[in-house]
Amino acid sequence: MPRDPRFDALFQPLKIGPVTAPNRFWQVPHCTGMGNQHPASLAAMRGVKAEGGWGVVNSEYCSIHPSSDDTPAPYASLWDDGDTANMAAMADAVHAHGALAGVELWHGGGRSANVLSRQPSLGPESILSATAPWQNQTMDRQDIKALRDWHRAAALRARAAGFDVVYVYAAHTYLLAQFLDPVLNRRPDAYGGSFDNRTRLIRELLEDTRDAIGDRAAIAIRIEVTDEDGGNQTARAEFLGRIAPLVDVFDVTIPDYGTEMGPSRFVKEAALETHIAHVRATTARPVVSVGRFTSPDTMLSQLRRGILDFIGAARPSIADPFLPAKIRDGRIDDIRECIGCNICYAHDGLGAPIRCTQNPTMGEEWRQGWHPERVPALIGQADPVLIVGAGPAGLEAAVTLARRGVPVVLAEAGEPGGRVTREARLPGLSEWNRVIDWRLGQLKKLPQVTVYPGSRMTAADIIDTGIRQVMLATGSLWRADGRGRSAPGGMASLADPRTRTPDQVLDGAVLSGDPVVIFDDEGYHIAAGLADLLASKGHAVSYVTPAGTVAEWTAYTVEQSRLQARLIRLGVTILTGQIVAGLGPGTALLDCAYTGRRTEIACGTLMPVTSREPQDGLWHDLQDAGLASLQRIGDARAPGLIAHAIHDAHGAARAHLTPLPPPKRERPVLGRQP
Repeated sequence: MPRDPRFDALFQPLKIGPVTAPNRFWQVPHCTGMGNQHPASLAAMRGVKAEGGWGVVNSEYCSIHPSSDDTPAPYASLWDDGDTANMAAMADAVHAHGALAGVELWHGGGRSANVLSRQPSLGPESILSATAPWQNQTMDRQDIKALRDWHRAAALRARAAGFDVVYVYAAHTYLLAQFLDPVLNRRPDAYGGSFDNRTRLIRELLEDTRDAIGDRAAIAIRIEVTDEDGGNQTARAEFLGRIAPLVDVFDVTIPDYGTEMGPSRFVKEAALETHIAHVRATTARPVVSVGRFTSPDTMLSQLRRGILDFIGAARPSIADPFLPAKIRDGRIDDIRECIGCNICYAHDGLGAPIRCTQNPTMGEEWRQGWHPERVPALIGQADPVLIVGAGPAGLEAAVTLARRGVPVVLAEAGEPGGRVTREARLPGLSEWNRVIDWRLGQLKKLPQVTVYPGSRMTAADIIDTGIRQVMLATGSLWRADGRGRSAPGGMASLADPRTRTPDQVLDGAVLSGDPVVIFDDEGYHIAAGLADLLASKGHAVSYVTPAGTVAEWTAYTVEQSRLQARLIRLGVTILTGQIVAGLGPGTALLDCAYTGRRTEIACGTLMPVTSREPQDGLWHDLQDAGLASLQRIGDARAPGLIAHAIHDAHGAARAHLTPLPPPKRERPVLGRQP
């Protein structure tokens, strides 16, 4: 289809200093969990984004020196010639598709613990590391000179690697942001105290970087529009205006990372606009910022109203690397929209390559050779495949098989959606329905797929279809007996009329009474979300967890603090360091996770959020049915995140009749000594 001419503005080239961006789509620097440990994976992933139409594709934060070491979080680096070669691979992959390649030069300052390099951290003053019980060295004049030399050397390496945009990174509480912060920088010398002094190092690094890269590349600065406390916007704006002659493009944000990187549960599209709208007029330079932009109309509005010159994106470019191309080609309904779950960010925090709930190929571009828009066609006529279950795994398998040319029969006991439909009923999670909506939309374009809702299948029904290739995507259900980390064998006393599972409650089951005790032994978002849902309806709720915080694992998804704050505001009783040990008459029995001391609290309804039972009965029943192939996929195989279910199903569909080779690995291989 031809592009809607309304969106032509998004595809206008724009000159930034000595280079020209081919369009207005700017993949901002974002973490990948790959960094200098997985350079081939990094290059392939960034290359796919350039192929998908992102006009500027940037690296993640790129360390300029061993004194900036964020281990265990993976990061890129430009310390030496080997790093230059590895980063050049990324630049080359981006250039292959006509996009500009950018690199974000980074020093972590006192925030970095340097656990790998074992060098002292550096900072304007000596403070505790963000992640370790030791402090950094206060920088003296020689340290500042060394920093400038390191930054200049890294800029020269960036130029040698072929980068078109070089960032000076002054945000996100790293070294330059520490110098800007009046709380962290009370130095009595020329680099501390007054605002002009606190900005001196940034000005010097901008000048050094321009001198190093000359007219080969554009200079970008990533910087916040206020101090860490949200104040001083006027002085910051004046500063941005003063440094504008040294800067080709401003990448602006705010100190509140929970808003910038906010999950859809709490933060919606274009959330930064009111904070950064003044920068373009202040600097008279091109401006980029993020806002988890998924709507082409919102993107266009940002340009037309003069808020932004470039549409910045991290998560939307992960969910759909081909988002720009789909707008360009008039295929807007094919955009795989980000759902704001932050599973991508979580895995970088876990020290692993990022992945995506919506896009199962993210992080697999080099490792498994997966492409987000292409799957290998089956040669010759393929027998049909019966998929039982139209939750996220079943739908993903159906879409992928059909794209390979396989006829698919998809049977669902109720309506398509599975666990996603349930979880999207929790407060703030309506955007998670995009997981189902996108796949149903794709199935409508694939005539070789026939969907049968309201069709519960028995083993006999499956055999009677005559289809001999079967995938079971029958999901999982939360256990009612409390089996989990704290009670691997379950709790007999939970066989009680007061017990309700999350699935039952989200499907509308009536509670047996108040107060509702929710036992979170899993640690992700479900228990906290249910506490929010029920407290918002006026129920008295007690949230119990052996962890030290509410929804402990959601710290990885940037949700934890807001979830806990919300439950506090709703009046939920939060009991941390406690384990539900069983039910008594009108009570729940609690054991201290540390001492084992037994207490009791009132309980009208108990909801254990402990673990899930794979619904794999059909798989067992069909073992001797003589089928050509029988597979469990998704939660029916191994309950996990929605992202796990979709990735598993996608891989199974790719491997159907054409087994996949082992994933490639990036690691040093030592030669044998004689």
